[in-house]
Amino acid sequence: MPELPEVETTRRGLAPRLMGTRITGVRVREPRLRWPVTPELAEALTGTRVLRLERRGKYLLVGCDRGTLIVHLGMSGSLRLLQEEAPPTAHEHVDFTLENGWIVRLRDPRRFSALLWEPKEPSRHPLLARLGPEPLDRAFNADWLYRQTRRRRASIKQALMDGRLVAGIGNIYANEALFHAGIRPSTPAKRLSRVRCARLAVAIKKTLQLAIRAGGSSLRDYVGSNGELGYFQSKLWVYNRAGMPCRACGTPIRERRLGQRSSFYCPLCQC
Repeated sequence: MPELPEVETTRRGLAPRLMGTRITGVRVREPRLRWPVTPELAEALTGTRVLRLERRGKYLLVGCDRGTLIVHLGMSGSLRLLQEEAPPTAHEHVDFTLENGWIVRLRDPRRFSALLWEPKEPSRHPLLARLGPEPLDRAFNADWLYRQTRRRRASIKQALMDGRLVAGIGNIYANEALFHAGIRPSTPAKRLSRVRCARLAVAIKKTLQLAIRAGGSSLRDYVGSNGELGYFQSKLWVYNRAGMPCRACGTPIRERRLGQRSSFYCPLCQC
C-alpha cells in the first residue's frame, strides 16, 4: 500500500490545483523518510512551475520546468491538498506551498515514503528504468504476460508483484485479479497457458479500473488528496478474508504465505 489505484486517485485529485502552478516553498519537518530529504530538494523545487502530473506504476511524477519530483508513498504515505494555514498534525512531514494559496502535505506514519529530485529525463532514473508496462496500457496483454512468464519458476502471484513484469501491482490487487481469473496464487507462472494469461490480463485491468473508480482501498492509513477514504476494500473478494465464505461459492477463503506475503484464495473457484 498504496498501489496503482491509490496513486492514480491521488494524481487525479491533485491535478486541478497543482497543474500550471508555481511552487513557492518547501517546508520539511521530518527529513528521515525512506531516503533523507535533502536541502537541495527544496532549493530545486522553490520557484519552479508544475507542468505535468503523471504516474508510473506506484510512482507519482511531478514534472516541473527544471526537472521532476519523483514521489513514492511507501507503506502508509498520502498527499493531501490543504489551505496554507492548516496546522500540521502528527506524521505530517513535508509541505509544498503553492502560489495559489494551497499546500500539498505529505503524511506518512511509517516514513517509508520517498521524495527524489531528478533533473534529467525521469524514465532513466534507476527506480523507473526497469519497470514493465503499465497494466492499463495496450502493451500489457495476454501475449506479453505469456512471453514474460515462460522462464519464471516463481508463483504467478509473486510474478505479478515484480514491477519488471508489470508496473504498479501490489498484494491487494494481485490477490483480487487472480481470484477473478480463477487462478490459484501458488501456480507456477511458467505453467500458465496462453488462454489463462489472457483471462488474467483482462482481470487485472478490470480490477484496477474498478478500484480507481472507488478511490482506491483504505485498509490502513490511505486517504485521497481531499482527505476522503477509498471504498474498494468493501468490494474485495478474497484479500484479507481468510476463513470467511467465498462470495461466489461459500467455501471458506484460505491464506498462505508466498514470498513472505499473505496470499488469499478460494480453493474451489481458483485451481
